[in-house]
Amino acid sequence: MFYYLLKHVLLGPVLRLLFRPRTEGLEHIPEDGAAIVAGNHLSFSDHFLMPVVLRRRITFLAKQEYFTGPGIKGRLTAAFFRSAGQIPVDRSGKEAGQAAIREGLGVLGRGELLGIYPEGTRSHDGRLYKGKVGVAVMALRAGVPVVPCAMVGTFEIQPPGQVVPKIKRVRIRFGEPLDFSRYAGMENDKAVLRAVTDEIMYRILALSGQEYVDDYAANVKEAQQADQARKFGRFRR
Repeated sequence: MFYYLLKHVLLGPVLRLLFRPRTEGLEHIPEDGAAIVAGNHLSFSDHFLMPVVLRRRITFLAKQEYFTGPGIKGRLTAAFFRSAGQIPVDRSGKEAGQAAIREGLGVLGRGELLGIYPEGTRSHDGRLYKGKVGVAVMALRAGVPVVPCAMVGTFEIQPPGQVVPKIKRVRIRFGEPLDFSRYAGMENDKAVLRAVTDEIMYRILALSGQEYVDDYAANVKEAQQADQARKFGRFRR
């Protein structure tokens, strides 16, 4: 109930007025039945702007930090995400990844839309990074189509670290559903999972026009932070 109140009364109309999201390919979202919407992740705003333009409810796998933040702000954020039906995901370790897959399969098993960001985290520089194979595992196990999605302009309105977004029009593009039924029963084949994930990321890339990096975003960000720390250490000496 709160999800629809939030979307149609409390938050949705405000977001539509401020950011005037322009959509392309909305007809590619199935009118009913389970499906995965796999998108790029450029901004915290993505969590709100994509659902606003969809006719159906969509559930995202959201990082656990949104549900465990300190203080009043943390409690309000956690309450908001829970009320909106989002699922917390612990992103540390292999077992955590399996838990996320189980949660996602539960959403799909109910015939609902599941939103996922295959990069695993927000892009820190606006580029598109290598996707993790969890999206492929869920698509093959559930036997559902994957709709690629590209958020365009959300990095410019609210890059990581910026609390208040700029008021600027954004674009949201949906591609044709990808059918991976030819790989049915092969969800344990690493080569197949990598091929499926890469195909999804290629379609997102074609829609977004981003520069692609063939490495995981978390790895690149960690390497950059380590390099900055080394430079800072030399400067202090």
